[in-house]
Amino acid sequence: MNFARLRFEKLILRSLRQPRQHLQTQSQVRRWMNTITRPPAAVTEETEAATKKATQTATPTSGPAPSVKPMPLVEERLESILSPIRTRIMRKKRLATDELSALGFLNTRGYTTAEEYNLEALQTALKEQNLYETKRFFSTDNLDVEQNVLFVAAKYPTGQQPREIFFFREGSVVFWNCSDIEMNNVLNFLRSFERESYVSALVHGESEVMPYTYIPSAAVDVEGDLVAESSDFNATARAFFQKGKFFVTGDRDSFLYKYTFSNAMAQSIKLGMWEATLDRYIDSIEHLTEDLKRGRRLRISRAAMLRKTGELFALRHVINLSSDLLDAPDFYWDREELEGLYLQVCSYFSISRRTKVMNEKISHCVELAELVSHNLNDAHHIRLEWMIIILIMVEVGFEILHFISDKGEKQQSLEVVPLSSQLVPK
Repeated sequence: MNFARLRFEKLILRSLRQPRQHLQTQSQVRRWMNTITRPPAAVTEETEAATKKATQTATPTSGPAPSVKPMPLVEERLESILSPIRTRIMRKKRLATDELSALGFLNTRGYTTAEEYNLEALQTALKEQNLYETKRFFSTDNLDVEQNVLFVAAKYPTGQQPREIFFFREGSVVFWNCSDIEMNNVLNFLRSFERESYVSALVHGESEVMPYTYIPSAAVDVEGDLVAESSDFNATARAFFQKGKFFVTGDRDSFLYKYTFSNAMAQSIKLGMWEATLDRYIDSIEHLTEDLKRGRRLRISRAAMLRKTGELFALRHVINLSSDLLDAPDFYWDREELEGLYLQVCSYFSISRRTKVMNEKISHCVELAELVSHNLNDAHHIRLEWMIIILIMVEVGFEILHFISDKGEKQQSLEVVPLSSQLVPK
């Protein structure tokens, strides 16, 4: 009996506590909502007053007063979530280049500024300027039809290491150990010898920077690692490529190795320019896919679509037929060491993979161009058929008018004879 009574009293007390807890939670929610709508100064004043009141009401007999933690401001919490601390993320390549320059590495930078250079006129202008000396003007073609590479060096040194420049007829230039001011001056000087120049922002955006250093005959890495003698480039090698860095000996006859590095860089930069060109082409025909998707009238003419198709096939031609992106150039056919260097650098820049991706994109663009061309041709044929039908209907209408007019004239030309004249005897 007593156990049942105690149990009944516990149930009553629990039922009385639940509404009180519910009211406490509601008051906390109201207080939190007021902090959102009220300014933070008022909120801080209320929190300070609440803490003072809690300390005054606390009695010493009740033990140590519990620490009152002020409620965090909603504005501060939202600000910390919505606007986190942002640190500037530097480009990994630029950061690595700066660190290597502190270790004694020099920089080689490549640009592609135009479709083609007039190297003969450029050589004459550089000779008249008397700032650079022509070291080599040679042909990389086995037929030696025309010289397509101009290699010059600065006459007036500014440091211990030479400053050299490679000009490629395909519109690329590679600087070795040149300052930014000198490179900008040379790029401005090149404008008068360019054919189909590129946009300046695109030229600087698609440039490449690679570190290099001069090594002795016994090749030792900057980190202290010896180059393996059992590798493809033994102790007699004058240059090698390792971990994204060029290592070249300081001999005068090492210009072929520098040319190999420069050639691979120029190929990568040229491919980057073609990739940017293809991206702009894809953006220009993107609205056509939306028109086909929504069944709307295509917002392009047959002549404009023909020009777009010509641009696409011209780009495919220069990538697959006019360039050496698919295979190593013939210049390295009887130079195995240079060919190995060239393939290493090309693999570093992922030239083969990028070329494959570009060809796949071009194939999709060709399919879209053919579909749009067929659609435009069908619409043109339908329009011609309607024009022919309308002309036939106009001709039939004229014939009907002629028939009606001829019939009216025949009726008017009939002569009416009176009956009295027929009854008069002769």
